[in-house]
Parts: sequence; structure tokens; C-alpha cells
Amino acid sequence: MAMNTQDRVWLITGCSVGFGREIALAALAAGDRVMATARRPETLADLAETGGDRISTAALDVTDPASVQAAVDAALAVFGRIDVLVNNAGYSVIGAVEETSMEQLRAMMEVNFFGAAALTKAVVPLMREQGSGTIVQMSSLGGRITFPGMGGYHATKHALEGLSSSLSTELAPLGIRVLLVEPGMFRTRMSSSLQFTPEIPGYEATSGGLRQLVTGIVGAEANDPVKGAAAILEVLDAENPPLRLLLGGDAVDALREHDESLLADVTTWEALSRSTAVS
Repeated sequence: MAMNTQDRVWLITGCSVGFGREIALAALAAGDRVMATARRPETLADLAETGGDRISTAALDVTDPASVQAAVDAALAVFGRIDVLVNNAGYSVIGAVEETSMEQLRAMMEVNFFGAAALTKAVVPLMREQGSGTIVQMSSLGGRITFPGMGGYHATKHALEGLSSSLSTELAPLGIRVLLVEPGMFRTRMSSSLQFTPEIPGYEATSGGLRQLVTGIVGAEANDPVKGAAAILEVLDAENPPLRLLLGGDAVDALREHDESLLADVTTWEALSRSTAVS
């Protein structure tokens, strides 16, 4: 059934820029209430002015369990419930796997995967008691396909996809939805805030090519985050929403090409794959 769209309460992470901010604005425009969060809550001052008493802000470091619980408690104290959780906080380090330090890999996983998992686990009991709710996981096209130079980032998003896919089947009988949003390239500030590893000779044609691509495309990405946020709200209001929502024609085209290639490999090697059966 379609969820009740009257006066929903949202808890959104990473609202200082990009998708987090645009989703918050879209929710406010729809008449909903929003607890907007960021590591530095002072970056939300202008956002807080747009919604009057329908928006509140809080500091939230998704890697800090106490901060996670404090943000959830703040949303409950102000609005009394949480109907939509949007796990949007995240970042990326660009570099070949060899170029990426273990510290960088762990830090990305802490924010992009464990942070989202912590918020999810903090909110699910509330939604289970309500018998309703939606968890929106801001994944990526990079949660389905991979590019050289983004192995660490892809690992975090693939982990989030696996967790969330299982979660969706666990929560569906309880009236709780899960939505994995998989954007392509959008004009958010994520591209301009990317971190880069030191370069090692030999990767110029692979991860080096991606370095050049992402630095050259900043500000010229094909997709508008305002329209992306509107699409997310539209899906939340749908009676039969998908588990995964691709955003952007670039994402649709890339995933279709990827999946057709995978299916071709399955067909080519099917006889060998089946040859392992016990005689």
C-alpha cells in the first residue's frame, strides 16, 4: 500500500550540500517535517530558515554511536516520530586499490556503510513499532557497476546494496519499505570535494583516466539534483515502488550495458558452469 504522505517526519543525514539538502527542501515543499543533520550544523542555518517550525537541525557524525542516538532522540523530541530515514552522508576517495591506504578504505567504509547501518538499526525499532516507515539508502550507480580508481568507494556501496536488499525482505512484512537510490553523475558538490590518493606509476591509463574525467566534469554533470530529489519523493508516494531507483539517463544506459554483458558471459560459459553437477 502507498504510505501515508500526510505530514511525514524525515531524518536526513548529510544535509549541508547536494542531495541531502535538496531532499530536505523537497520534503518541506511537500508539507512534511524534517530533522536535517550534518557534522557541522552551522552549515544548515539557511536551510533551517526555509521551513519554519517544520524543520529542525542537529549535529550528526554517523561514525559516532552516541551522535547517532542523539540525532534520533532529537527527532523524536521535536516531532514525535520518524517516518522516513535518508542515509545520505558519504564521500569518495579516488585512486587505484594499490594507491588507496587501508586507513582510507576503513574510513570510507565507516561513513558510507557502517554509518548508514547504524542509523538504520537505530530507526528500525521505531518504525517496527509504528508499523510503517521508509528507509532511503543513497547508494550509487557505483553500487551496481565498477570503474577503475573507485574500488574502495564501490566496496562501500556494494556492501550497502547487499545489506539493504536483505533488509527489504525482512522489513516488508512489517510495513516498512527500503529504497536504494542509485544516481549517476549529478551537479552536487560531491565531485568538487573528492579526495585523491598519491599516484603510483603504471595506473595512468586506468585510475589515472578516471582522475582526469572527474576533475574535468565538475559543474558539467548531466543531471540536476533538484529533479533527482523530486523523483525520490515521487517514488515514495507510489503504490508499488521499486527496491532500486536509478537516477539519470547515464545511470540507466550504463547499467543496461553492464547487465547485458553479464548475461552474455552467463550464456557463453553456461555449459562449463553446469558441468560441476554430481554425476
